[in-house]
Amino acid sequence: MSTYTLDGLARLVDHTNLHPDATEDDMRKLCDEAKRYHFKMVAVNQVQSKFCSEQLAGTDIDTGAAIAFPLGQTSIAAKEFETKDALANGANEIDYVVNITQVKVGNWPYLEEEMRTIVDVCNKAGVPSKVIFECCLLTGEEKIRLCEIARKIEPTFVKTSTGFSKWGAKIEDVRLMKEHVGPNVQVKAAGGIRDADTFLDMVRAGATRIGCSAGIPIIEELKRRFAEQGIDSIDL
Repeated sequence: MSTYTLDGLARLVDHTNLHPDATEDDMRKLCDEAKRYHFKMVAVNQVQSKFCSEQLAGTDIDTGAAIAFPLGQTSIAAKEFETKDALANGANEIDYVVNITQVKVGNWPYLEEEMRTIVDVCNKAGVPSKVIFECCLLTGEEKIRLCEIARKIEPTFVKTSTGFSKWGAKIEDVRLMKEHVGPNVQVKAAGGIRDADTFLDMVRAGATRIGCSAGIPIIEELKRRFAEQGIDSIDL
């Protein structure tokens, strides 16, 4: 259990706009909101890395680039290049989607090589890495096998979902991932987290980062609850 202030809760949020039609004005708004609420990161498509990193220069808010998003169906070499390009253009967190086809055929050596390649690039750059499983497409056994690889490779986070498939984060997936990745890998819940109660439930289940586009209404609701209860922190 950890104690969170309102700012501490805001610092769990990856403020997200991954829409393919997002404009520079949308990205500027996203970054301004992240600064206003002191979110941890903006989560954007890789091509937005340079613009957002410039908007966030001089702050402690990261620019998170989504790699091979949302399908994960590119080669290891393509993912490696895309990661390096994002970092060269100012991204300082990386979220990549695993090759789900290789999960489905049980090609675990391939998936280990893929994870090691991207995590090594991130480690050399000194930036966090997040591995997106897309849990809604996986069996329980497949999720556990990916967790076992992550336990060995040690990315910074494993992540439940892109938010662009059948459904997003589920409490049971956060718990399963937390149970199987070991003490050195964190869990990010993402997709479909739209209200304060779901947000808090994900944290209670073990998530230490929350990817969502509803961070503002969530934090505003928590701010109201803190004020009503006369508290300045919460134990989760």
